[in-house]
Amino acid sequence: MNSDIKTTLKTLNDLIEVLKDGEEGFKTAATDVKVAELNLVFTRYAVQRAEFASELQARVLALGADVETSGSVAGSIHRGWINLKSALSSNEPHAVLAEAERGEDSAVAAYRKALDEAHLDKSTQDIIGRQYADVKAAHDHVKMLRDSATYRKAS
Repeated sequence: MNSDIKTTLKTLNDLIEVLKDGEEGFKTAATDVKVAELNLVFTRYAVQRAEFASELQARVLALGADVETSGSVAGSIHRGWINLKSALSSNEPHAVLAEAERGEDSAVAAYRKALDEAHLDKSTQDIIGRQYADVKAAHDHVKMLRDSATYRKAS
């Protein structure tokens, strides 16, 4: 396997981990949040992340490699989603949205890094670029909700 393919596979697997982290974070938030609107938003983004991970896993298979089924140590840390449980326990929608937005910061950064990789073939770059636009839109939506008058933290 040539080095460009190996590097592409590492990039794809890194994004798959980030997506799985996001899926789990959004699932947790959807299950525990007490606001119906946020439950729907978080559920939608959990499903989106699962679909994106599946699409990237299919790309890994198309490149002739096996799909990794276990996460790495870095993946198990749940980048960006670490404080979600404590935010949920506060039962404060603003705190949950702030933690979700922090998790989304990690996802956006991972996609930007992937798109900066010069070794990606056109098909992989197209998939990552399209997903990046949706991940960025989700980030911006969560941030907008966090900053909205409805969910703004009371001073």
